[in-house]
Amino acid sequence: MRDGKVVTRQPISDFSIKQVVELMLGKKFDENYPKFEIELGDTLLEVFGLTEKDNAVKNIDMNVKSGEIVGISGLVGAGKTELCKTLFGALSRKSGKVSINKKELNIKSPYDAVCKGIALVPEERRKEGVLVMEPVFTNLSAANLKKFSNIFSFVNSKSERSAARSMIADLGIKTPSEYQKVAYLSGGNQQKVAVGKWLIADADIYIFDEPTKGVDVGAKRDIFLLIGELAQKGKGVIYASCELSEIIGITDRTYVMYDGEIVKELNTADTTEEEILFFSTGGK
Repeated sequence: MRDGKVVTRQPISDFSIKQVVELMLGKKFDENYPKFEIELGDTLLEVFGLTEKDNAVKNIDMNVKSGEIVGISGLVGAGKTELCKTLFGALSRKSGKVSINKKELNIKSPYDAVCKGIALVPEERRKEGVLVMEPVFTNLSAANLKKFSNIFSFVNSKSERSAARSMIADLGIKTPSEYQKVAYLSGGNQQKVAVGKWLIADADIYIFDEPTKGVDVGAKRDIFLLIGELAQKGKGVIYASCELSEIIGITDRTYVMYDGEIVKELNTADTTEEEILFFSTGGK
């Protein structure tokens, strides 16, 4: 089925996986991950000795260059989500330093992170990434209401809706209008809304925590393209996932986590899923 209609009926033996995907999408599908050739810039984000207050993550050293997509890989429970939330100020840090463009940041809350140019697209988008019972336009402006407010802090609804319509078109969000409640969108379109609000806010560092969780194959590719476009614009991207094929497919480097710590740094072009899995399970 596609767009509410049956597009074909055939015996299973006549199908390949690629054919099924192309019929679902209504267009040809490139099975390879879209990878942009980008010249990396200077170091944008630096992290030294970062430790969460309850030791969910410990002694994290990492860096991200301008235009670079850096993976955080590991098994479920390795500490990827906790690292993302600690960088974003949603979890408190006990020690360590975080710097952007050589300037040390004092991040004590997500509000501080947003003000300093850090964005997080969380794993649990319906709980943490979007306001499910609010319309699309409200969600898209949520991370940067100041942009749509006058000197008296009243929101200019006309400007807010206009920006939302533009973002809906740019991201290909499938919705009847900007007034549709996010709860009634598909998982992939909800994820696009979760990303879109940060595009309007124009952050420097984008943190994606399991961004393709619960989305269909077409939306996955759209998300990969969007991440590549952010890197092209010189943004720094952190991509946390337990899907090793995705880590291999779109990242430039990856840090492997095990038991709350980074145990290995690998150049993605020179590694394999088997090697990442080896270190993910405590191999040395």
